[in-house]
Amino acid sequence: MTQMTLEVNLLGHRGDGIAQSDGGPVFIPGALPGETVSARVANGRASDVTIVTASPDRIDPACRHFEACGGCSVQHYAEKPYLAWKQDMVVKALADRGIEEPVGETIAGKPGSRRRAVLTATRAGRAILLGYHEKATHKLVDIKECPVLDPAIVQSLAGLKSLCSELMPKKGDLRLTVLATPHGLDVAFEQANKAYDSRFAALSTLAMTHNLARLTVNGETLIEIRPPALTMDGLTVVPAPSAFTQATAEAEEALSKLVLDNIGKAKKVADLFAGIGTFALRIARHASVHAVEGDAAAIASLDRALRVPKGLKKVTHERRDLFRRPLMAAELNAFDAVVFDPPRAGAQAQAEQIAASKVPTVIAVSCNPATLARDLRVLLDGGYRIKTITPVDQFLWSSHIECVVTLEK
Repeated sequence: MTQMTLEVNLLGHRGDGIAQSDGGPVFIPGALPGETVSARVANGRASDVTIVTASPDRIDPACRHFEACGGCSVQHYAEKPYLAWKQDMVVKALADRGIEEPVGETIAGKPGSRRRAVLTATRAGRAILLGYHEKATHKLVDIKECPVLDPAIVQSLAGLKSLCSELMPKKGDLRLTVLATPHGLDVAFEQANKAYDSRFAALSTLAMTHNLARLTVNGETLIEIRPPALTMDGLTVVPAPSAFTQATAEAEEALSKLVLDNIGKAKKVADLFAGIGTFALRIARHASVHAVEGDAAAIASLDRALRVPKGLKKVTHERRDLFRRPLMAAELNAFDAVVFDPPRAGAQAQAEQIAASKVPTVIAVSCNPATLARDLRVLLDGGYRIKTITPVDQFLWSSHIECVVTLEK
């Protein structure tokens, strides 16, 4: 391990500063471009970092847990360069696939807006710790605040700990997914003590005391005081416990607006990896939609939402594993536009079929610039061209970025 003075010239895609040394790049946690630091270096990683000359873009972190917690990596970066960094993440990912197209400015996220959190609980003697893991460790940070999360979740941390104390397994950690809805928190525990059913009365009392909308343990809903419904353009959807939803309502609106603005006058739209209908329900106010999703619970949520007449255009849905059985080009040719929003792994097989189709308009939504770039390369090679690329900062102060790309044949 060598003591070195380093000049930071880049911010890496995971939020570490990067400096060049005789031995190659050095990754420096917490450092920002333009800073001079002194650090101990081994195997291209810096530790015991001291800021010698600070960047003018360095600001005070918003959270007391920032230096330890692994949830945020760039709270200490001023907003303007921070948003430019997120934009540049998309630019570089596309460039790696030979795609050089203008990338729009990042649509900013807001503190206190993240409505969905996946937390971990563990025992520390007689105490329960609840929060996120430290950066690159299994040690848990017992959070007292989180400026990213919806205040309703933060205010319920003590109540969630009470529930955790009833559900902790004999060994290992307890995981919980918390969704803030207009009707209260929807809380789903996983890996809970298998004897939880003997604590049903206590758990139900705690759920009511802390005003939860729904409490689910190991896949079983113990109590639903109110349906934890989300509203999408005036339409009501109740997601399954721990189901995927867009992380913030603001980002969901921004993504949906981009999708709707760019499908134009399409009359028939395929919504692939449709989830609970985030885009499909909104599109259905203007065009008929065929929603395809592999998760049975998500499709069931969409189906229930459609059972109440809402003056929509025709909506059909299909449960189908699009990784194993993508919609084929011949099927896709029936649509005027295709929207696809896959998980982080992307949608290569589906992109190959879209590329072979005659669909005039394609809108790709992704939370992973690397797999997005791979899928876009397939579409470009199949005869599409990119019209717009818009990053959306759904994951505030983290190294993740959402993106919407519109293409035409």
